[in-house]
Amino acid sequence: MTRRRSTAATVAAMALLVAATGALVLKEVVGGPAPSAYAATAGCGKAPTLTSGQRTITSSGKSRSYILRIPDNYDMNRPYRLIFGFHWRGGTANDVDSGGTDGYNWSYYGLRAQANNSTIFVAPQGFNNGWANSGGEDLTLVDDLVALLQSGLCVDTTQLFALGFSYGGGMSYAIACARATVFRAVAVYSGAQLSGCSGGSQPIAYMGLHGLGDSVLSISNGRSLRDRFVRNNGCTAQNPPEPTQGSLSHRVTTYSGCRSGYPVVWAAFDGGHTPGPIDGCSCDGWRTWTKDEVWRFFTQFSSGSSTPPTTSAPGTSRSPTSAPASSRPPTSAPASSRPPTTPSSGTSCTATYRTVNSWSGGFQGEVTVTAGSAAVNGWTVRWSLASGQSVTQVWNGTMSASGSTVAVANASYNGSLAPSGSTTFGFLANGTPSSPALTCSSP
Repeated sequence: MTRRRSTAATVAAMALLVAATGALVLKEVVGGPAPSAYAATAGCGKAPTLTSGQRTITSSGKSRSYILRIPDNYDMNRPYRLIFGFHWRGGTANDVDSGGTDGYNWSYYGLRAQANNSTIFVAPQGFNNGWANSGGEDLTLVDDLVALLQSGLCVDTTQLFALGFSYGGGMSYAIACARATVFRAVAVYSGAQLSGCSGGSQPIAYMGLHGLGDSVLSISNGRSLRDRFVRNNGCTAQNPPEPTQGSLSHRVTTYSGCRSGYPVVWAAFDGGHTPGPIDGCSCDGWRTWTKDEVWRFFTQFSSGSSTPPTTSAPGTSRSPTSAPASSRPPTSAPASSRPPTTPSSGTSCTATYRTVNSWSGGFQGEVTVTAGSAAVNGWTVRWSLASGQSVTQVWNGTMSASGSTVAVANASYNGSLAPSGSTTFGFLANGTPSSPALTCSSP
């Protein structure tokens, strides 16, 4: 296997969901990336407009390259899981896609072989073989790629994932921070906060993998990234067991107490800076255990499910001598959502709008809700859609519609605002962006 190496830098990444149908589609994403059902993307039900291979896209006024892998025997009526694979510092999208000297077995860190034609994969290329994200351009690249892929292919909007090693791990971590309501889960291999962490306060299913002897990005970096989502996901804080130096083994721990649907898994191994450690030797390769663990972590989340099973019993740790996780079939759990906070009476609020991003046929908007001189306990923002507009996705709020009038009420966790305090919600829409006249009320 080609050795993966990274030093440091700065990056960020994210993606956005586009569900472009002819009719108005109402969806709720309350506090996380797991809506109650997938939305039919514009690419569903029609011949694909994209093909596998190296391609280019114009993003932030620049030509960017990426590699796309569509399953053999692609079914235009089947919504597919979508996985972003990010390369390491000095690596390339081709390294991620081809698998280097290990070929198909290590393509997308081994997940492409695991998927067996059940998943769409994309590997973006960073400028200068890194992820500097200057002015947010890498973040916008992922936005644009998701919009493009969902318009040209049939994608399950509840099944977006990201993974990467080293600098690519930093990119995946930035996605966890910035777009927890868009991606279902991330896996960060030997990462650090190289790519920034815009936001970073919402829960997302998170898996971290790191070597005890990592001399490039020490394991303390990985622990720090992990602990942010231990807090965000409401997990019980602990110091999970890790293998001893010289054992050439690994330990996988699933945290206990996490919010339903938002597990945190920590996989520590006695090794260095690599995404492919192999138990029992100071080497790496596609026979690594990491591909099995990450694939298991991602695929536990069924389409539309907001309460997936955990990869092992909460709070437990697995070592290579434990019964293999593959012998423990996941159990289904019913999807759940949290109702919005019941508004209280007597205070006022204001709302302001901005267009975050736009593309041919659609756009992403963000609304900031601000309390007045008194505290607010519950709010609702209303506006009228312009001709040709339809809202397809909302996060951090609950949407209802009557004709061309849209109303978004607070979610359970962001309805209470201190005097002059503020919060935001976002949405995706078909049509051309406009400047809506917003009203905000707090009964």
